[in-house]
Amino acid sequence: MSMDYRRGVARRRLPWLIVPPAIALLLFFVVPLGLVLAVSFASKGTYGGVQWIVTVMNYTAILDPLYLGIFWRSLWIALLTTAACLMLGFPLAYLIARSPKRWQAALLLLIIIPFWTNFLVRTYAWMFILRAEGLLNTALMTMGIINEPLNLLFTDTAVLIGLVYGYLPFMVLPLYAALERLDPALIEAAWDLYANPRQVFSRVILPLAKPGVVAGCLLVFIPSLGAYVTPDLLGGAKSMMIGNLIQHQYLVVRDWPFGSALSFVLMAGVLLMVFYYLRTGAAKSFG
Repeated sequence: MSMDYRRGVARRRLPWLIVPPAIALLLFFVVPLGLVLAVSFASKGTYGGVQWIVTVMNYTAILDPLYLGIFWRSLWIALLTTAACLMLGFPLAYLIARSPKRWQAALLLLIIIPFWTNFLVRTYAWMFILRAEGLLNTALMTMGIINEPLNLLFTDTAVLIGLVYGYLPFMVLPLYAALERLDPALIEAAWDLYANPRQVFSRVILPLAKPGVVAGCLLVFIPSLGAYVTPDLLGGAKSMMIGNLIQHQYLVVRDWPFGSALSFVLMAGVLLMVFYYLRTGAAKSFG
C-alpha cells in the first residue's frame, strides 16, 4: 500500500474525527454563551428571573460610576497580582531551572503541593493569618516591630496577598518550562563578551523566556480579574470585584439579565485585552 494512498485515507477520515469534539464544543461552550448573550438583552422579572422583553438597559447601566469603579478596581488588582507573581515567580523559576536535574522534580513538587488542598481551605487559612489576632500580627508584635495590630484583613492588600499566593504557581510553571530549555552556553557567551548582569538578563534571558512570560501573565491575569472567593473572604464588602458583583446580581438581587450583561462585558473585555497584548504589547516588550 503506497504512502500517498494512506495519506488520502487519513485525509478522508479526518473530518469524521473532529465531529465529536465539535459537537461537544457547540453544546458546552457556544450554546451556553448564546444563552448568556440572549438573557443579557432581556428584562428582570418582578420577583427575579427573566422576562423576554428586549432591552439594552442592562448594558447602559454598566456605565454607572459605581460599576465602573468596581471594574477599575478589579483591573487594577489583577494587574498588580500579575506583576507581583512575575517578580516573585521569575527568579524562583530560574532557580529551579538552573538547579541540578535530580532536584528539579522535588522543587516542582513543592510548587504544586498547594493544589492538593482545596482553594477555599487555603483562603480561610489566610484569614487566620491576616486577622488582628492572627499569626502575622502576633509574630510582629512579639518581635517588637509593631505596637498594635495591623489592619490587614478585609482590605485590598489582603485580596492582593491571597491572589498572589493562589496564582503564583501558574506563573512559575510556564516560566520554568521556558527557562529549562535555555542553553547555558548563551549566558556564558554573553559574559565572555563583557555583558553586565543587567544586559545578560535583558538581552539574553528575558527574550528567550518570552513564551513563558506571556503564558504565565495570561494564566494569572485572567483568573485574577474574575476572582470571586478570595475577594469575598479576604476583602469583604469593602473590596468587591467584578466576580463578586456578578454573583451578587445572580444570587442576591436575582437580576439575571444584568448579571449576564456584566459577565458578557467582562469576557469581551478580557478577550480584547488579551488579543491586544499578544499582537502589540508582547512584541514591543520583547522586541
